[in-house]
Amino acid sequence: MAISQNATAQATGTTNSGLNSPVTERASEAAHHAVDAMAIKAAAAEDTLRKTAASSQETLAHKQEEIKQQLQTTYSKTHELAAQNPLATAGIAFVAGMLVTVLLRRS
Repeated sequence: MAISQNATAQATGTTNSGLNSPVTERASEAAHHAVDAMAIKAAAAEDTLRKTAASSQETLAHKQEEIKQQLQTTYSKTHELAAQNPLATAGIAFVAGMLVTVLLRRS
């Protein structure tokens, strides 16, 4: 059996000494360097993405707080206006109700 494996290896040109050849060593070293370089670039890209995501989260939280304050201000102004003009508020509500009723009856 050993004779046939040795003959097959010689016929195909693959022997154990081929694994230790200088060309294989250089190719292996180049591949390792390429993988290391890609790992460094991937780590840098990941770091950039994490920083951008954190910054975006802070910006969104700030904008959300601003909008919340604007809505509270608008609500308080609307509430104050409705309290100062109850008759106008009732009239607006009545007209809005009539408009919704007319639109719903058409469908």
